[in-house]
Amino acid sequence: MAGKRKLFEEVSDSGPKGHEVKAGGIDAKPKGARNGIRLWLVALFLLVVAMIAVGGLTRLTDSGLSITEWNLVFGTLPPMGEADWLAEFAKYQASPEFLLQNSAMVLEEFKAIYWWEWAHRFLGRFVGLVWALGFAGFLLARAIPAGWTGRLLTVGALGGLQGVIGWWMVSSGLKGEMVDVASYRLATHLGLAFIILGVIGWYVLLLGRSEVELMTARRGREAKLYGLSTGLMHFAFCQVVLGALVAGIDAGRAYPTWPLMNGDFFPADAFFVSDGNGGSLPVWHAFFENPGLVQFIHRMSGYLLFVFGLVVWLKGRRSAYRATARAYHSVMAMLLAQMTLGIYAALTAAQVHVAITHQIGAVILWVLILRARHLSLYPVAGSIREGTA
Repeated sequence: MAGKRKLFEEVSDSGPKGHEVKAGGIDAKPKGARNGIRLWLVALFLLVVAMIAVGGLTRLTDSGLSITEWNLVFGTLPPMGEADWLAEFAKYQASPEFLLQNSAMVLEEFKAIYWWEWAHRFLGRFVGLVWALGFAGFLLARAIPAGWTGRLLTVGALGGLQGVIGWWMVSSGLKGEMVDVASYRLATHLGLAFIILGVIGWYVLLLGRSEVELMTARRGREAKLYGLSTGLMHFAFCQVVLGALVAGIDAGRAYPTWPLMNGDFFPADAFFVSDGNGGSLPVWHAFFENPGLVQFIHRMSGYLLFVFGLVVWLKGRRSAYRATARAYHSVMAMLLAQMTLGIYAALTAAQVHVAITHQIGAVILWVLILRARHLSLYPVAGSIREGTA
């Protein structure tokens, strides 16, 4: 009678009786593929972080509408001479932003905002190229672990969707009397960037250990803590989207006081949005277009996020696993830092260097929450505190 097979092993088709065993699943792939794919995803992760930072600076410098066309191939090259610059400037001069807000702008000033938008778009194309070359290379080499082809394709699909949404966002500011992109489209664009960052980050964490190690670690998962961190992750994502709504209408520059908003807890005329003809738009417009209401919601949500984060930290700090507890300490420290940055951004009327630091802080907090959530689901057994079983 044949002996029992070990856990996580499968019967090979080779051999006269088919009893030869080999490691199953992802670990059966060529050695190094898992680490190679992880490094590739880390590179993509860092590029997406750079995209978020450059995108934030593009918005803060009012550069996002400087390029009025979407040309995926020929738009890769910037203007190469004076004639090209004049042609690009002429296109911008026909836009609402120039006609209504920047009509005194000269060519040299246009170049300054053009380079920010060009850099953002070029970086987006570069991210797509890195994904395509990496995916094709691993696919042709048959080095993609079992079950990962669909996941890696998802990353590429999300990146492609982000490009489409990016143009959908920009196009909203090129018609009528718009001098900025629609705030809800900006929020969609930034929200998807954080989703992409979260997906890649989660995959990087999963690839950090073998399938066998992950399955073993999952037996010690802390389900309640995992559920709380999942809630915190969703809450933080909502706060990021609300922050994008603030940025989309420059609401961060409207109330440079704290804790009150220009002396009031709740801003006056919070539900009023002018229709341009002496009347007002329907109330629902205020949730996207009234600076006072939009910033008030972002502030209140920030306070609630901090309180909920404190509750999660109090649970996480008591984890039986040292690495998990430390991960939640990091989340709490960054949450405190991010709230402080938010207050400072309000007090400085969203100065560029403060506002972009606040946005990068959101990225760091997002990643730390993902890491703590991962360790709740897949704790590191070797880090159990002394005295615990």
